[in-house]
Amino acid sequence: MSGEIDQLIAIMAALRTPKTGCPWDLEQDFRSVAPYTIEEAYEVVDAIERGDLDDLRDELGDLLLQVVFHARLAEESGVFSFTEIVKSICDKLVRRHPHVFGDASGLTSGDVALQWEAIKDQEKKQRKDARANGLLDGVPLPLPALTRAVKLQKKAATVGFDWSDARQVLEKIREETEEVAAELQSPGAEATPALAEEIGDLLFVIANLARHAQVDPEQALRSANAKFERRFRHIENELAARGVTLAASTLDEMEALWIDAKIKEKKSHV
Repeated sequence: MSGEIDQLIAIMAALRTPKTGCPWDLEQDFRSVAPYTIEEAYEVVDAIERGDLDDLRDELGDLLLQVVFHARLAEESGVFSFTEIVKSICDKLVRRHPHVFGDASGLTSGDVALQWEAIKDQEKKQRKDARANGLLDGVPLPLPALTRAVKLQKKAATVGFDWSDARQVLEKIREETEEVAAELQSPGAEATPALAEEIGDLLFVIANLARHAQVDPEQALRSANAKFERRFRHIENELAARGVTLAASTLDEMEALWIDAKIKEKKSHV
């Protein structure tokens, strides 16, 4: 294993070698590489969602390359190396699992999650260069908005700022929906900052409902996206079989085919 990792690190070093390396790789820095890192992480998730393990292997390799790329940039700047990255995560895993590597025992999965957060918060307090002082500080801004919403809500819940159950969240969703409806009644309300704010509030509360229901909102929305694509393709395929284009079809025709797709999906799940 170490041989393959060493080879990957050596390849990355060669790509970043001035004059003889790759012109594109030599132009990159942390900021320019960051979007690719996010993209590769999403492609890993996509392979998992599709159940394509061969693709997952390749996508994990692409994600590992991103780690090696950032490590090389850091090493060139004299900040840290790939070895230090590995040591850092190893130390963190041991430190945050005292029930495995220490004396703690008899913990449930829920206990472990609480312990992890407590240790994580303690680590932040001990950092000499700690930038975060408030409870909500430290939740990364680049996270997908729904994921970040849930993390912010979880942080606030640790001090009791939370609804007691999902039914209360549903009531809040009704309230936010009414506020969106009221805003839409205003002349020329579409695309106004006020409407955008109300829709944002509604999305935030929906993320909170997902959290209370122990549902990952990002995964739920990805599944909904996939369902929409699947059913819309059914509409396209059926219309094409009839020799009709999407542009030439009516909304009633498309709606009927959408319902047909739903019925066929339900039958396939029986």
